[in-house]
Amino acid sequence: MSATLSSPSVLPASAPAPSEEIDSRFEWHRIARLFLTSRALDQIEETRLFPQRKILYQFSARGHELGQILLGCLLTGQHDGVGAYYRSRPLLLTLGLTIEDALASGMAKAGGVSDGRDIGVVFNLPRNSGPTVLPMAGGVGTQYTPAVGWARAIVYYRDSFKDESYRGSIAAVFGGDGSVATNGFWSGLNAATTLELPILFCIEDNGFGISVPSARQTPGGNIAANLASFGNLHILEADGCDPRATANATTEAVNWIRQGNGPALLRLTVPRLSGHSGQDTQTYKGPELLAQERARDPLLRLRDYLVPAHLSEREWQELECSAEAEVNVASERALARLEPDAARVREFVFALPADTARESSAVPERVRINMVEAIRRTLEYELRTNPKLLIFGEDVGPKGGVHTATMGLQEAFGEDRVFDTSLSEEGIIGNAVGLALAGLRPVAEIQFRKYAEPATEQLNDCGTMRWRTANHFSAPIVVRMPGGFSKCGDPWHSVSSEVTFAHAVGWQVLVPSNAEDSVGLLRAALRSPNPSIFFEHRALLDAPWARRPYPGDDYVLPLGVAKIVQEGQKLTVVTWGAMVERCVAATQQIGDSIEVIDLRTIVPWDREAVLASVRKTSRCLIVHEDVLTAGFGAEIAAVIAREAFLNLDAPIERIAVPDVPLPYSVHLLNAVLPGVDTIAKKMAEVLAF
Repeated sequence: MSATLSSPSVLPASAPAPSEEIDSRFEWHRIARLFLTSRALDQIEETRLFPQRKILYQFSARGHELGQILLGCLLTGQHDGVGAYYRSRPLLLTLGLTIEDALASGMAKAGGVSDGRDIGVVFNLPRNSGPTVLPMAGGVGTQYTPAVGWARAIVYYRDSFKDESYRGSIAAVFGGDGSVATNGFWSGLNAATTLELPILFCIEDNGFGISVPSARQTPGGNIAANLASFGNLHILEADGCDPRATANATTEAVNWIRQGNGPALLRLTVPRLSGHSGQDTQTYKGPELLAQERARDPLLRLRDYLVPAHLSEREWQELECSAEAEVNVASERALARLEPDAARVREFVFALPADTARESSAVPERVRINMVEAIRRTLEYELRTNPKLLIFGEDVGPKGGVHTATMGLQEAFGEDRVFDTSLSEEGIIGNAVGLALAGLRPVAEIQFRKYAEPATEQLNDCGTMRWRTANHFSAPIVVRMPGGFSKCGDPWHSVSSEVTFAHAVGWQVLVPSNAEDSVGLLRAALRSPNPSIFFEHRALLDAPWARRPYPGDDYVLPLGVAKIVQEGQKLTVVTWGAMVERCVAATQQIGDSIEVIDLRTIVPWDREAVLASVRKTSRCLIVHEDVLTAGFGAEIAAVIAREAFLNLDAPIERIAVPDVPLPYSVHLLNAVLPGVDTIAKKMAEVLAF
């Protein structure tokens, strides 16, 4: 559904152009129809469907339509990618969203873009050819860094794969003026300009972030003016209500990027002719301001531009009537759709089991290597055999990573495969998401577990993507994340908190305890259709106990299968990560028949193995490094209590760090970490109960 276009020359956005030249670029009859359709959709929602509670969230696009539709008409490339936000329905209509699906999504009916799983203004459009609308999220500013990742993927396919079909492709990302205050905007802008990526930032400035005026979001209230000295950024501004000015600006911006000149930012000033959402009455705007905004209505300006020069009064009225009638019919059809199937609401958190990796045999070498070398060798082999694999993060290039896991990889595979990023975890994860959506296999490093917190929103959105798009999209990224205690502790570098990601829907969480398992689990993650957190415990990276022979380049472990490290008959000990070694050492003090289970992965976790062991031993001790309250051990204990209660001869016990951060002092650290003596004492107590 692309407009009929010629190949226009670049025109300054500020310079008037002959109307006939503008007219040759765009199919104005279609633009008018899309505009009127969008306005009719907002009208029926605001006056009927929202008051009747047929839809529960309503975000009107009234006032924002013109720039979205014109830019949508220019986004015709086979590999163009678009990031959007909750006020972007006119853009989606332009790019192919049907009226009925638009309404059904708001009504949470079956068959909408999320099948009732997400709010109706959070859209996506998967495509085999033509522009892809990346999965939207409900957060403000979250659209920027994935769109930048898509732009980076364009460059990679074009330059590294020498795929000429990507030449001239662009990414575009839309946001309101309030979103330019977010971490996501600045992180995305920093990466785009530093790398001179083919991306357009389109900022629709309506003067308010809900009720907060622009001047309180951005100094001076004009992000374009503030960025005037920003390097490698072509900046344009236009009145987003003026058809000619907006046509000039959008055309110049798109041409600038398609011709290989780097990123651009287009600020369009528009009125918001409605509340922020359906509940917003705009009492914070005075009568004079509301009247000024109504007078700027871009629909009135478009009508004046087209009638009578391009359309007769009768043709315009026929378009109005036709758009309204089509929306009314689509509304009835959407209302008649079935409710989503509640029996399927748990589907698509992860890919179907048939798509996951299978276990392969180990062909171990004789020499034992440490865990960090095992990780590096696995990454090296996967880089060599999978040209779509990319590794990136802070200091992973020439330095080889602060933990040396990527040492020598950039030298071997080049800066387009292994590269450093700016210091923005939001940007690292968001870029990874965009790269994965474009079909690449990104491996992002977060230097320490605690440093992932600025990326929490991107991590959560990535995990839920498959579910909330009803299996239309997924971003199977791998996030390597060192953490846990080392030679000392501290509240910043020694955090584990792996349970945070167990609670984040859609993530696989892998916690190897030794070099061999690191190879098998990392390779499984790198080939999995699901996103994975690969937790690299700092104390194990060079620990003698964790050293194992390299198991071979084909070695892979299935996820969710625990390892019986030590068999026993009288007590089951469930643990993972750095606590495995300590639990094994503790059993040697007790000298009784104790079974030690290394979970290896906590999402998924091997319930069957744990339950089978507890039913055999009738006793269970759970040991982990995360804090006690709501640690993952509580989940294991709850399952055992429910599924194996009648088999128990003693209470389920847990040992973990008390609810404090790990301290820097080694003396204090040893006082809170589960130690061998502490674990052994608790084992004896459970056995004696």
